[in-house]
Amino acid sequence: MSSSLIDDARFRPFHRKMFALTAGGQFLDGYLLSIVGVVVLGMSEDLGMSAGQEGLIGASALVGLFVGGLVFGRVTDRIGRQLLFTLHFVVIAAASIVSMFVSDPTLMVVLRFVIGIALGADYAIGSALLSEWLPTAQRGRVMGMLIMAWFVGATAAYGVGYALISTVDSGAWRWALGSAAIPAVVFIIARIGTPESPRWLVSRGRVAEARAVLTRVYGEEATVEAVESLVDDERAHGLGFTEVFRGEYLKRTAFVGLFWLLQIVPLFAIYTFGPTILSAFGMSGSSDSIIGSALISMLFLIGCVPALRLIDTLGRRPLIVWSFALMVVPLAVLGLAPTAPVAVVLVCFCAYALFSGGPSILEFIYPTELFPTEVRATAVGVGTAVSRIGAAIGTYLLPVGLDRIGVGPTMLIMAGVTLLGFVVCVTMAPETRGRRLAEASSVSAAGPTPVDRPARVISR
Repeated sequence: MSSSLIDDARFRPFHRKMFALTAGGQFLDGYLLSIVGVVVLGMSEDLGMSAGQEGLIGASALVGLFVGGLVFGRVTDRIGRQLLFTLHFVVIAAASIVSMFVSDPTLMVVLRFVIGIALGADYAIGSALLSEWLPTAQRGRVMGMLIMAWFVGATAAYGVGYALISTVDSGAWRWALGSAAIPAVVFIIARIGTPESPRWLVSRGRVAEARAVLTRVYGEEATVEAVESLVDDERAHGLGFTEVFRGEYLKRTAFVGLFWLLQIVPLFAIYTFGPTILSAFGMSGSSDSIIGSALISMLFLIGCVPALRLIDTLGRRPLIVWSFALMVVPLAVLGLAPTAPVAVVLVCFCAYALFSGGPSILEFIYPTELFPTEVRATAVGVGTAVSRIGAAIGTYLLPVGLDRIGVGPTMLIMAGVTLLGFVVCVTMAPETRGRRLAEASSVSAAGPTPVDRPARVISR
């Protein structure tokens, strides 16, 4: 096979910048979805919320993620990645500021829904844009590192929430929700001028613009032959929204949606209501439960590190299968021993966090590798939508479950959901390790056998 400028390029500062800009969206996602869990108790007291309204506050952003991913994934495949890469952050900043002045739970639900739409859009736009610029040799690790930004954002949320609750006499939750506007504005400024994806430009027949973008990034390496090779890889086939629900792509859509959903349902429930869950296990102090949640968040982050190493040595399929199998164990222990000592509870939550590293990093790898440029963002959006609607149901029912059936049965239900995820991965997970983006997304590349050739690297 001939060389490919993008797939075979060396990793350079431009790629690091693109990663940092894309990771900003995941940082905000983790921050916004976690900060509400830290302050929901204080918010509930001030606004007189019921358990059902608390659940709606947590679930509304996830429903917004469903809408944002589904709608804007397709939109960015139609009009491009660059334009939308910045605009939705303006919505996040504005909604975060308005949240500081809310006095009605219904308005808070609406604002969280709007924020969710913007975050769902970023999932589809950012991951598609970054994957289309990355070299094959680094694609798995760099795309996997995006979820680490999510956990950094979540950890930061717990830190900010704890500091505000400790220092502000009343209304700490208002300042906590409004604080998300600060990183949003920073990334609005930083993302201005981001180049369009040359793969998308070629797929839309805009070859001259693609050549100009490639020249801007790669200089004299963007030869006529290199552009022609990209044109061959990204030849348009007239694929539309419905293509992700047909034939081989339907199987891939089902796999991505199911594994993402079955991992996210318990994970997001734990994140959104971490302090509440830990309180139910006996960590009754507000500060204790927030510190415990911050520890769990850091371990989710640490759990990604060995997974990033294994993604290119062990492979995508073995990593996700074994991770789901191990994630079942600590949830089952928590369900069977709800009165266990606090140390056992923390060990189980920490073990779950560590084992979840594999599926977490694959949330961004599988969707972008399994679908062609014409529908890549659409597929990411569909995967985001499917996973988030399930997560929304889980986070809505979790506080109700804790209240009505207790923490033990609730944890057993989460263990059962994770076990189902293991079954899905055993039967459906493909292997895409070492394949170029165009090759991995081709319908002929659906088999489980990995391609163990090293990526060729173009040097200056």
